[in-house]
Amino acid sequence: MASTLYQMTPKEIVQELDKYIIGQDEAKKSVALALRNRYRRSLLSEKMREEITPKNILMMGPTGVGKTEIARRLAKLMDAPFVKVEATKFTEVGYVGRDVDSMVRDLVEASIRITKQAKLSEKYSVADEIAEEKILQAIIPGKAKPGGSSSGGNLRSPFELLMGNYANSQKAQYEQMKEEQSRNIGPEEMDTELAREQVRKQLRDGLLEEQYIEIEVKEQPKGNQIDVGEGGMIAIGNIFGDMMPQKTKRKKVKVKDARKILREQEAQNLLDMDQVTEDALHNAEQNGIIFIDEIDKIAGSEFRSGADVSREGVQRDILPIVEGCVVNTKYGPVKTDHILFIGAGAFSVSKPTDLIPELQGRFPIRVELENLTKESFVKILTVPENALLKQHKALLETEGANVEFTEDAVEEIATISFLMNEQTENIGARRLHTVLEKLLEDVSFNIPEMAEKNITIDAEYVKNKFEEKIHEQDVDKYIL
Repeated sequence: MASTLYQMTPKEIVQELDKYIIGQDEAKKSVALALRNRYRRSLLSEKMREEITPKNILMMGPTGVGKTEIARRLAKLMDAPFVKVEATKFTEVGYVGRDVDSMVRDLVEASIRITKQAKLSEKYSVADEIAEEKILQAIIPGKAKPGGSSSGGNLRSPFELLMGNYANSQKAQYEQMKEEQSRNIGPEEMDTELAREQVRKQLRDGLLEEQYIEIEVKEQPKGNQIDVGEGGMIAIGNIFGDMMPQKTKRKKVKVKDARKILREQEAQNLLDMDQVTEDALHNAEQNGIIFIDEIDKIAGSEFRSGADVSREGVQRDILPIVEGCVVNTKYGPVKTDHILFIGAGAFSVSKPTDLIPELQGRFPIRVELENLTKESFVKILTVPENALLKQHKALLETEGANVEFTEDAVEEIATISFLMNEQTENIGARRLHTVLEKLLEDVSFNIPEMAEKNITIDAEYVKNKFEEKIHEQDVDKYIL
């Protein structure tokens, strides 16, 4: 399945990331190039494609500078399978925790979800017509319509199904069935048909959206769930699959809700799940991206007791996945040779060289993310589409308050955040959340009772709010 993101040029990918992430140009460039190379590889011959493996990326930088945000934004941007995992969640085989194969299984689940949604959207046009017939049947009961059946029309012969023409001819069959019905209609049914046509027009004009009708829906299996490990649960009813007939129940809903329910239900019936699984596995193998966060926490070889058993052991378990192996999933085997891995960590205590050499060699592209400056904080507050100041203003607007931040106030907030990071722990852009919450605490608390709803936050207000906090830190520096 082609990804629209892969067809964007590296510059276009960087521009998309620039809307949400300030600075870190090197990291953005590396990610953009890695994605573009996936697209270039897809255009090569089969023989050459097998030889080219992805160049995995290792991002290093303190907390709060944008490592996880880059991953999060990529996940939103792309329609290729993407999962983010924490290296600290994994433990060696034999100890309590997740095994490393679960990251590949998660990727396959993400791929199934994406591929299924894409296939469903192709079936919606036929499903919409079947759903409309079922709604008409519920409003004006008449002669049973073959088109209203969940199969979307009767097959003409078993040979047609064997030849694979079923999916292609669904719409044609539906049209033909309607034609035959119109030819065979008797005079006594003419009134019903006229009424149905009038209702059909009203339906399409949206005049009956609030009317209640009774429809038949599939009953979802519930209760009797068993734990299958890896934090997963499965209903016992699902284990037997199609061996048992699907139960249905009558449900009274509004027409607008019935349309959604029936549309999804009929689209699901038209779906070929074997094809979905096949495409999803291929998509995961060729386009999948796994983002391993906190990789620095498993660097080093010290042997500890408790949950942090042997960090080197976890590295050794991750190594075959990154090098390329076959992982068995419930949908079938998946090769990890062409999955792109992006590792990220603060590396404040350990260094990339503390990783075992084999794992270091599998992350050839190293990117160091820069510390945030005061200027970066000013931009983070104002430039991105989801800038923090915009978020806080929007929240307070819900209660009729109009909060304005002057330019010098923004400068002062950035200065205070930068100083706090310098004087205490450096938590990067997350410091802005702390500062803004404290700054707007009184306003937010009193806003429902305030008569004056226009509030201006200036530098003086900011200084007064944080005078004691910053002052204390400054004084402490000179006490011996």
